[in-house]
Amino acid sequence: MSTAAIEIVGLTKDYPVGFWRKRMRRSLDSLNLQVEEGEIFGFLGPNGAGKTTTLKLLMRLIFPTAGTARILGRSIGDTRMHRDIGYLPEQPYFYDHLTARELLDYYTRFSGYPAAERRDRIARMLERVGLSSAADVQLRKFSKGMLQRVGIAQAIVHDPKVVFLDEPMSGLDPIGRREVRDIILDLKQQGRTVFFSTHILSDAEMLCDRVAVLHLGQLRGVGAPGEIVSIEVHGVEILFESREGRPLPLDLIQRATRTGQRYRIEVPEAELYPTLGQLRDCDARILSVSTVRPTLEDYFFRLVDRPKEAHAAVEVNVP
Repeated sequence: MSTAAIEIVGLTKDYPVGFWRKRMRRSLDSLNLQVEEGEIFGFLGPNGAGKTTTLKLLMRLIFPTAGTARILGRSIGDTRMHRDIGYLPEQPYFYDHLTARELLDYYTRFSGYPAAERRDRIARMLERVGLSSAADVQLRKFSKGMLQRVGIAQAIVHDPKVVFLDEPMSGLDPIGRREVRDIILDLKQQGRTVFFSTHILSDAEMLCDRVAVLHLGQLRGVGAPGEIVSIEVHGVEILFESREGRPLPLDLIQRATRTGQRYRIEVPEAELYPTLGQLRDCDARILSVSTVRPTLEDYFFRLVDRPKEAHAAVEVNVP
């Protein structure tokens, strides 16, 4: 039986807020989550949901108020666990007087690689993230997208078993995002586990085996993207063309969207066959019939759409 790559049990984090009479604000509320080995797992949520707090807790950059977690079977308090993980923070800061090659050399020294292996590994990694031509350029001259790519390189240069990426697509153009997606998929092909937070839902839907949605510090949903968005059916979309000299029924024209000679109409499932019958009666050419399901974005916004909670902070009483 394989060990889960990440196990989170009751993880909670409270922060003091206020100047004079401090109150405790709950940033993460009893999070329970399990990520299997070899998964690409997406951690979704709006700003302030608790995503970065969760990652910082797992990295032991901050400490939990309650709860615990294990990575690769080891407690997050076990420093040996860090040998097998990689981490890219949301807003990484690097010594900007260093070049990309020097930065990666700095990080690979922590893993104890000899000089010859470091050089080979760094060259391969720079090529992998598309920075070979900028290997000897100082980081202060890098764009935000280039800094993001060198940040991913430092997170995976030591071949970790589990990789944590906080908003890895942030600041990247479409080509850069595609390159990062390819890197993440390549890591999965190698059997590694990737846990990444993102607000770019199309990337999560494209990449992830499973996703979790966090809102106001609480887990609101978890599952495979395909399972989540196929829970309900919005309706059926019919694409059709009218025949010359054969007018369409007025009620269909009023509900349809026209593009050139084509019409597109969405109807409830119960109205599918009567609508198809109407179209056949006027000799319309039916091009396609497809089910309309919610996207991951629809699911996400439905979960986080809590008007009364939109600006509310979760506060806890402290004796």
